[in-house]
Amino acid sequence: MIRVLLVDDQPLLRSGFRALLDVEDDIEVVAEAADGREGLALAREHLPDIALVDIQMPVMDGIETTRQIAADPALARVHVVILTNYGLDQHVYDALRAGAAGFLVKDIEPEDFLHAVRVAARGDALLAPSITRKLIDRYVTEPPHASAGPNADGLTNREREAVVLVARGLSNDEIADRMVISPLTAKTHVNRAMTKLHARDRAQLVVLAYESGLVTPRHR
Repeated sequence: MIRVLLVDDQPLLRSGFRALLDVEDDIEVVAEAADGREGLALAREHLPDIALVDIQMPVMDGIETTRQIAADPALARVHVVILTNYGLDQHVYDALRAGAAGFLVKDIEPEDFLHAVRVAARGDALLAPSITRKLIDRYVTEPPHASAGPNADGLTNREREAVVLVARGLSNDEIADRMVISPLTAKTHVNRAMTKLHARDRAQLVVLAYESGLVTPRHR
């Protein structure tokens, strides 16, 4: 059973999401919150698998809520998915850096929404290749300072190669083809790199790859 916490200041949207989720046999909405502070308290109380968090809320916004969930060791298994009315804007980027597993636009189709919840529950990032490319484009136009990121010296050569390919927007299957290894081995390299770089998930790994200087933006 996938346990979901809804955090959004709009009751109508919360009701809509709950209605979609509650009819699924493998998903349960355990609690609802109208702001980030209440959401954080309920996350600590219920320990959900997924926290669907609106990015703009009163009292405490989605970015700070994400940051505090990510910083709490007791909530390490809670995957935060940001809800937004917009595309990849500055707020969403900041939320990914804060530790979000990905984001969903609120006008998503119901079947895509349910699929996304299940993907996030498995620990996979909700970043389609097109979204990853937008992140990369941001680094091309605004390269980060390498000193701001983690030290990647502890990665093996194969782990480095896998991280570079993740940051270029490739899936595990594509990484496996490129590295001439099995998809399971590719996933292992990615997971070990995530552990060493202290990335909560694949989304954060993309960000850390650029911030560490492991990947250099390529102008197009």
